Amino acid sequence: MRAHDAIVTAGDEAGATMPKTSSFKLELPATSANLGPAFDAAALAMDFFIKIRARVASDFSIDAHGRDQAICGKVENHLILNTYREVISGAGKTVSPLSLRIDNDIPIGKGCGSSAAARLAGIALANHFGRLKWTDSQIVGEASRREHHPDNASACWMGGLTVARMSGEAEARVAVIRPRAKWPLLLAIPDQPLSTEEARRVLPAQYSRADAVVNVQNSMLLLAAFTQGRPDLLSAALDDRIHQPYRSALCPLLPCLQELKGMSGVLGAVLSGAGPSVLVFLDPGTSLAAARKRVASHLAARRLTAELLPTAITLRGGRG
Repeated sequence: MRAHDAIVTAGDEAGATMPKTSSFKLELPATSANLGPAFDAAALAMDFFIKIRARVASDFSIDAHGRDQAICGKVENHLILNTYREVISGAGKTVSPLSLRIDNDIPIGKGCGSSAAARLAGIALANHFGRLKWTDSQIVGEASRREHHPDNASACWMGGLTVARMSGEAEARVAVIRPRAKWPLLLAIPDQPLSTEEARRVLPAQYSRADAVVNVQNSMLLLAAFTQGRPDLLSAALDDRIHQPYRSALCPLLPCLQELKGMSGVLGAVLSGAGPSVLVFLDPGTSLAAARKRVASHLAARRLTAELLPTAITLRGGRG
């Protein structure tokens, strides 16, 4: 939590030191969940953010800048404000109207954790202005309950690479991992969004034992790759049989970019969250400019377009 007038250390409860002024600053990173085989279990935080400055006001208002400005600036049915009001009211506190300044770099509806960041922002505002004194576990748990899974919420709040599962209705157990090596990433963002609900509808109700076992094995290899800094393991671990094969038709960037595995320093490509964006893992020793040029050429040859955004894992989460 980044408050200019309060300091909360990693060992403190979130909100344990309450500010005396009515202004509050918050920065939340974009996130990429699933990471291939770790469906609904793991995510990483990326180094671009939504930044919010809030103050108590006579009426609710938003001054929005950056990506998706029209969505971010619409007060009615705003996910941040709705979450703030619901959490404050649920805690039996008085809802104070807020004026928000939003500077957003996270694409909305494209698999980059925008909804988790918005819900966490609303919860953090409620925690601050309502003096709720919630712990990190409660904050992540509440966001996870609203998201229906804890992967994006845990990475967004804690930073780094996280592995998470729900523990009760509104508690989350989270392990935060600091990757041993630097992993250059390239995020391919298409023009059109894809709702998580639509991406969920194409998934089967049951899976074979063979597919489940492969995903468990690859998820374990994925964790080992990050903790040991092994590109060879990461490349082998990104294969998935649980969600990506069924979502490929909705996310044409994925099968296209998966063709580049092993070329131009590309270790592999996975859906970012439920898609449609695709996260490309690059070998730490490769030239980012050369890889980006190769990816752009490959997409153009197949008449596909995407914004190619260089990024990296950030250890900075919303809690500070």
